[in-house]
Amino acid sequence: MNSDKSDQSALFNRTLDITQDLYNKMSTAEAEGGWNDHFGLFSIFAELGRTLVEADRCSFWKWDKINHKLITNAAVGTDQIIIDENTGLVGRAIREKKPIVTNDPYNCPDFNSSVDKSTGYTTKSILVIPCFNCKGEMIGAYQAINKLDDKGFDLEHDVRRLSLAAVVCGITLEADTFLDDSQTDKLTKLRNRMGLHSDYKSKYLKLMQRPDDDKVTVSVIMCDIDHFKRVNDTYGHNAGDAVLEHVAKNLRESVRESDTVYRWGGEEFIIFLAKADLDQSAFVAERIRKRIEASVCTFEGTDIKITMSFGCAEMDPAVPVEDNIKVADTRLYIAKETGRNQVIKETIEGYEKVDS
Repeated sequence: MNSDKSDQSALFNRTLDITQDLYNKMSTAEAEGGWNDHFGLFSIFAELGRTLVEADRCSFWKWDKINHKLITNAAVGTDQIIIDENTGLVGRAIREKKPIVTNDPYNCPDFNSSVDKSTGYTTKSILVIPCFNCKGEMIGAYQAINKLDDKGFDLEHDVRRLSLAAVVCGITLEADTFLDDSQTDKLTKLRNRMGLHSDYKSKYLKLMQRPDDDKVTVSVIMCDIDHFKRVNDTYGHNAGDAVLEHVAKNLRESVRESDTVYRWGGEEFIIFLAKADLDQSAFVAERIRKRIEASVCTFEGTDIKITMSFGCAEMDPAVPVEDNIKVADTRLYIAKETGRNQVIKETIEGYEKVDS
């Protein structure tokens, strides 16, 4: 009896520590004008869930309905994982919209053992709870792995405990999804201007500001579709939208996971390339230019051929992102003024774009 009380007291104190950590971080962030570190939030909630059900590991999964993937927003004890939406017990919990418990996963047909095989970890018990937004729509799932007492998870007791963290995580994920939506172009599903500024500050600027021995070079490519107005005038605006989607798909497929493609506006796109200097960015741009030129966008039975022009620049972390983009934009202007369907990586004297 005394042991049980001691365990409960320790659990209570650990839970208080976690919630105090959350309060401190949010209070500090509020004083600084807001907290955009949603990953930090999810990490704290994952730790809270792990503590509440006394599990070895805990993770929170976001359901990416557009790309049909399940992605760990935060995971205690492992790196980020991305799987197909119908995979594993998380996928099953989302399909069935109910908690799932197994204390014998290797004899469970829905268990995905690939993570164990790649990490050497042994999963003995799993608890998954689906998470909903305020409209009752499924948006993700909370997963706890390996009950520390080796007795396995209890469907009633542990689900009740983990539900507390799952509800809070669901609210946070809804806010995170709203933020993602506000930073995503509705037509092409690329990141938009707001997303670009957010990514530059949170990712690319930090890469460039690392210590000298770990500093990363980042380059920017700005490009747009040649004679895009002709496409709209000849084939209609729906065809123009199809061309924009076609270009977005080709740009996305032409870069690495460490790079990001943005729709800057209209028929203009921007690409941030990590670990790429000016010459390397020009090489990538030329490869994309050839791919676009060779491709065909088919809309309602009509084949539409397009070309694109490109301007490249190596980014300078000492100046605002807008100034870096302006260098690439000037070179894009030169590419269009001197013939289109080409890549320009140097500013040519006598050509200077005048802002309208």
